[in-house]
Amino acid sequence: MSARFAHGLVIGKFYPPHSGHHFLIRSAADACEAVTVVVMAAGHESIPLADRVAWIGEHWAGEPHVAVVGVVDDLAVDYDSDAAWDGHVALMRQALATGPHASDVDAVFSSEPYGTELARRFGAAPVLLDLDRGTFAVSGTKVRADPVAHWDEIEPPVRAWLARRVVVVGAESTGTTTLSRDLADALRARGGPHALTRWVPEYGRELTVAKLARARGLAGPDMPRPTVADLDWDDADFELVARRQNRTEQHAARAGGPVLVCDTDALATTVWQERYRDRTTGPVRDLARAMPPRALYLLTSDEGVPFDDDGLRDGEHLRGWMTERFREVLTASGVEWLELDGDRAARLTRALAAVDRLLAEGWGMADPLG
Repeated sequence: MSARFAHGLVIGKFYPPHSGHHFLIRSAADACEAVTVVVMAAGHESIPLADRVAWIGEHWAGEPHVAVVGVVDDLAVDYDSDAAWDGHVALMRQALATGPHASDVDAVFSSEPYGTELARRFGAAPVLLDLDRGTFAVSGTKVRADPVAHWDEIEPPVRAWLARRVVVVGAESTGTTTLSRDLADALRARGGPHALTRWVPEYGRELTVAKLARARGLAGPDMPRPTVADLDWDDADFELVARRQNRTEQHAARAGGPVLVCDTDALATTVWQERYRDRTTGPVRDLARAMPPRALYLLTSDEGVPFDDDGLRDGEHLRGWMTERFREVLTASGVEWLELDGDRAARLTRALAAVDRLLAEGWGMADPLG
């Protein structure tokens, strides 16, 4: 192998990280004994510094000679000002001091014209790559402006952060699963990044099936066959439901498209706990607060929907109360929500229109300091 640099430096906002950034880091990793990636984020920006550091660190976790550190940089950018340069470089050196590579930087890898001057200020060699974006025609600006168009340029944790989470909730036998499946299918049919659209099933239903099977397995041959009405629910069950729901949702978001469709979530679990336990508990509320931001809730109305007893339901008499309770909880959440009634086709049409409005509004990320 040809001669290598001792310590390469890659700096950037990584707002958000994309394939062009990883090309730059990969080039440094292949050319240096050690690499430090310094993530520099302004405090007002929409993606937290810690998330960006974690995302890049996850990607490069298998290469221990690549270290990722971060620093808050709220200084104005002015390439013609020595004072501005001195301030930014001082922050870079501060960040470098927190990393594992103690040697001086002898190469600066950059895809920006300022890379030459930055290298000079470190007394290092400038290594400039893809200045014209001919290899990776992507930038943080482009991703922020239209994540959907650049979905294939971003890694799973970034996709999970950007995914617009649409959650369908409602009382028993009001069509929540039908609508959420239909919505995911309709989005997948659009192709492109939307072909990756994932559907997150309701873990509470899965747990009900398992509890009922266990109860029937424990029942003796001469005992009545247990039904769903015979099941006991305790607070630990609802904590399990919320925890598993969050975990499954996050896994799906990493592998999915720009919209993630969820059949219920941990906030809805607080309502179900109230329905069965006449209260909600701190652990379940905490799990609801820990969820990533929701973009939209879709509430399926019980009006005009016949109750279908599929052997896992026992709350026909509570459907009106639950629908009203969902209205109250969703209003208090501060998240946009829409109540859907009518037949299956009408509900899907309105749901798709609401999702399209979300996508048309964009992600609204703050501009970086210029």
